[in-house]
Amino acid sequence: MPELILVVDDEPKITRLARDYLEKNGYRVVTAADGQSALTAARREKPDLIILDLMLPIMDGREVCKILRRESDVPIIMLTALAEEVDQVTGLEIGADDYITKPFSPRAMIARVRALLRRARGEVKPPSIIRAGGLEIDSEKYSATFNGCPIKLTPNEFKLLQLLAARPGQTLTREQLLDDLHGATSSFDRSVDSHIKNLRKKLETASGANMIETVYGIGYRLLDVEC
Repeated sequence: MPELILVVDDEPKITRLARDYLEKNGYRVVTAADGQSALTAARREKPDLIILDLMLPIMDGREVCKILRRESDVPIIMLTALAEEVDQVTGLEIGADDYITKPFSPRAMIARVRALLRRARGEVKPPSIIRAGGLEIDSEKYSATFNGCPIKLTPNEFKLLQLLAARPGQTLTREQLLDDLHGATSSFDRSVDSHIKNLRKKLETASGANMIETVYGIGYRLLDVEC
């Protein structure tokens, strides 16, 4: 069953925006418009993650967060229109796992949600050495080789190769690559296809074959290639 997200905000436009994007990305959504209703919904629905506005009627987000944190370890993203650092720090100190300031990018919100849910599920990191066909990637040494010959990559190309090589033959969407690279700069967001193009060329030079296949309309996958 899809994971359930509780969105708490007293602004209907914000609630609608968050709900639409979350549902579009496959999540179930319940909403609340004040602090007391948020607590009731959290206790009744047992959501997998909560997006919680800081400024709420009846009971503000800080108090809601404190109570929720005493009752469960549910991941909480604090949503606030206040950009001052003190508000961000306060949210984290009372138990929030992350924060988003308004106005926010729906894509950034989805990335934060997915990253926190992965952490909550305890998904493990890829092994330090990944092998796919003749390709070997050493995450500790930050190096990549094909049949022992080094491949010179930029940091972003290396990160992409790690993600693809960890799941050879599996198609990863552009959104998945961006989500797994949560924290990368917005310039990376705009140029992921360019990085893939450059990475493909370097791998082809090293292996003599096309190692990254474009699955049109979906994303990319790494092919196992021997020498």
